[in-house]
Amino acid sequence: MTVPESAEGLLGEFLADPRNLPLDLATSVASASRALGLRGAVVYIADIQQRRLTPLNAAASALVIDDSLAGWSYRTQSLRVEEDDDGLTAWLPLIDGSERLGVLAVRAPSLDPGVLRRGRALAALLAMMVTSKRTYKDSFVRSSRTAPMELPAELLRAYLPPRTIGTTHTVSTAVLEPAYQVGGDAYDHALSEHALHAGIVDAVGHNLASGLTAVVSLAACRNARRTGADLPDLAGAVDEALIEWLPDQFCTAVLARVDLSTGLMRWVNCGHPPPLLIRDRNVLAGALERPAQPPMGYPSRFVSGPREAHEFALKPGDRVLMYTDGVTEARTADGSELGLDRFADHIIRATATGELAPETLRRLIHSLLDAEEHRLRDDATILMFEWRPVTA
Repeated sequence: MTVPESAEGLLGEFLADPRNLPLDLATSVASASRALGLRGAVVYIADIQQRRLTPLNAAASALVIDDSLAGWSYRTQSLRVEEDDDGLTAWLPLIDGSERLGVLAVRAPSLDPGVLRRGRALAALLAMMVTSKRTYKDSFVRSSRTAPMELPAELLRAYLPPRTIGTTHTVSTAVLEPAYQVGGDAYDHALSEHALHAGIVDAVGHNLASGLTAVVSLAACRNARRTGADLPDLAGAVDEALIEWLPDQFCTAVLARVDLSTGLMRWVNCGHPPPLLIRDRNVLAGALERPAQPPMGYPSRFVSGPREAHEFALKPGDRVLMYTDGVTEARTADGSELGLDRFADHIIRATATGELAPETLRRLIHSLLDAEEHRLRDDATILMFEWRPVTA
């Protein structure tokens, strides 16, 4: 089979053919592989808890992320090559922007630079296809689940943004457990031209009403933010929405905005644990501690005037941790509470090794869930962002 040298040209021909547009992903993978002159390719999707990689090809087997070369590619976001009797397999990470989706396995008798270029081009195309189709294709949802999901969790997860977002200036990543029974925790992050917006919410209770409270809070916050409202007004919008629609419910929250050019962080704390600031592998004790205002919802009636916004100048490389108390109250392997100090120490040690931020949070939450005496007393959510301005 004669193929053009340019991977871009090959993909262009594939995308220009209208017969390829309505194809399901598995068929698209096969067709695109043939168009690129590749021997074969299989897409593996990471599950919600990021424990295993499930193939979209029914003939392949699921792989454990912590115990496979494919998982190594996913964890490090890098190429890995495996050899067996039938030839070579290149494991390529599927990444949409900053979010890890899974991996792509590309089979070939040999892996020369041309094959790898075409494999990378295919991985980039498939990452976009997975992101565009997973919002309405239940097959993707089933591939990412290993257990039935309770209704409050279904409600919340339908409204959460991607786990990880980022630009050259910043990366923000989050985890939320228990994945299938979460009740009132939620996180949010978004990017505008000049700012990163991030927030974390902890609604009172652990039921469907808690999930509704978290969803209404995120919706009210986004609605106000998209009209250009300032931080105190975002919190005010949530207060008004909860008082009107869920008058018996309330939640704690931290809402933040980081100017991507200057690193100026502004935030509002509504009865929530204060964020932690990690700088030069140390926690700056009390750097982001300010007097907390009442939670959002009916307690806001005791606030006179708008919510107060605080400011702090971040330095390049600073990491900010937002969390719910379910994290620090979680039991570790020795039966004791994780606590704030050990929580921060885990992040600091991972930072020192150069580990990617999404992988740091993945390993931390798994260490809590896998403890022999593990018991999450409450929903456990962590959001971490890092500011890293582009220098000349």
